[in-house]
Amino acid sequence: MALQELLRKWGWYMHIAAETTAIPSGLWDCNSQTLILERLHGRDESHLLSPNADNLAIQRTAGQHATSDQLRRGGEVQLPRRLRNYHQSGAFPGANSPVNNSPQNPPYGLRTERISGSSFTAPRDHNLQTWLYRSNSSLTHSDFVPYDDHSAIDKPRHWTPNGYMWTSLNMSTNNDWTFQKLLGSNGDPAKKQGLAIYLFHVSKDMPEHNAFSSLDGDMLIIPQAGALDIQTELGNLLVRQNEIAVIPRGIRHRVTLPAGSTRGYICEVYQGHFRLPDLGVIGSTGLANARDFQIPTAAYSGKLSTTSQTLIPDTADWRTISRLNSRLWTCTQTHTPFDVAAWHGTSYPYKYDLARFCALGNVRFDEHDPSLFTVLTVPSNAARGTAVVDFAVIGPRWQVGEETLWIPYYHRNTMSEFYGPIVHAQDKSRPFNGGKEFRPFACGLNGLMATHGASEAEYARAQEIDTEKPMKQMQDRISIFLLETELPLMLTDWALEGSNMNPKSKVHKAKM
Repeated sequence: MALQELLRKWGWYMHIAAETTAIPSGLWDCNSQTLILERLHGRDESHLLSPNADNLAIQRTAGQHATSDQLRRGGEVQLPRRLRNYHQSGAFPGANSPVNNSPQNPPYGLRTERISGSSFTAPRDHNLQTWLYRSNSSLTHSDFVPYDDHSAIDKPRHWTPNGYMWTSLNMSTNNDWTFQKLLGSNGDPAKKQGLAIYLFHVSKDMPEHNAFSSLDGDMLIIPQAGALDIQTELGNLLVRQNEIAVIPRGIRHRVTLPAGSTRGYICEVYQGHFRLPDLGVIGSTGLANARDFQIPTAAYSGKLSTTSQTLIPDTADWRTISRLNSRLWTCTQTHTPFDVAAWHGTSYPYKYDLARFCALGNVRFDEHDPSLFTVLTVPSNAARGTAVVDFAVIGPRWQVGEETLWIPYYHRNTMSEFYGPIVHAQDKSRPFNGGKEFRPFACGLNGLMATHGASEAEYARAQEIDTEKPMKQMQDRISIFLLETELPLMLTDWALEGSNMNPKSKVHKAKM
């Protein structure tokens, strides 16, 4: 007990469920380093650098993972950091197997399950494998059957040379996380090529015993406004606006709304995985730093038996809804999918606070390429330097550059550019939060070689700026994100019908 008090003094807490009155025999062995420790006084540092400090109001109630509910909805502890490192996490001492990934008799009555996010023989820095130690295998479930009809109807099929703007969208808001509206896609999920862009506007928690997963690809989640409490098989992530999250292919999760209605965007990549871009001559730091990405810790949904020293998962009839080839399927099982007591590996969900993005720029003259705003990229197998998608964010920063036009030049791009706004502040009293529509606007698309740039009025104002005086940009608490993809984006009927084509162009009568 003296050691426990010493650990507490230094801010550590032994991760033992409240149902136990003593440390399980044989599991507390400091010499073999099987004692799993976790920060007691740690806190989620997200948004400490953000201009919207009021986001800190939206967080989980602090807890010590003592009861089943706390195990499932525990305090927002200090999450492990550094993207693409090998991470491990255990909700109970010794639950993670040392040395042997597949022990004959795992502790606590657990069994081993593996999730492969890449081929076994992928290069080491691209190899994504994770070992799970859980109470029930996910093998036991009913047959998958179609979940609905609407997800199989509206396939992308429209491709024109026009640019598009969606000031608002005709979306039902009385939905949960499973209602994601497909705006457009390229490639083919059956061939693991390309991507899809979905929009969501949800006002309800997912039903208590429902989970969701995408079998088509990794999901990049970008809230425009609101917050998502995401319970995953590997732990919990609280994702607030001005944060993003990535859920790997096949990872089951349940989404609830801690602050009411939430809207935003999903970029689902059929091929490859999101990774940090190479920095080249920038050096070792800058843009999105690996240390600022946060990874969940194991959060077991159940309790520890005091008599048998086995873990007892929550039991109920669960439904899993999965997306395959853009269509929703469903199956049922008699146990929770969130019975993972420990895990280790390189494939896991994570989140990132966009306020931590270290923007770089030209400090003397000229306009730098927008690729300098890249947060994450999915490299393609095409020409070197091209990407399935680059995710970039244009946020608060200082603008300098003498005798330089401080707005983007007019541009025709071989890449397709999809963009939308992110509202920083979560306070519902602030403009553009709440409501039944995407605000200040929904999104836009600059298609293949579609000319885009400033309006005449914007161009005239930019020519009058004193470029010898630095200016703080994006002070209206709104950032713009950009998804730039190598393939043309084809639109669904729903997206085309709700669009405003060529919003900044002028129609001139021509004589033949």
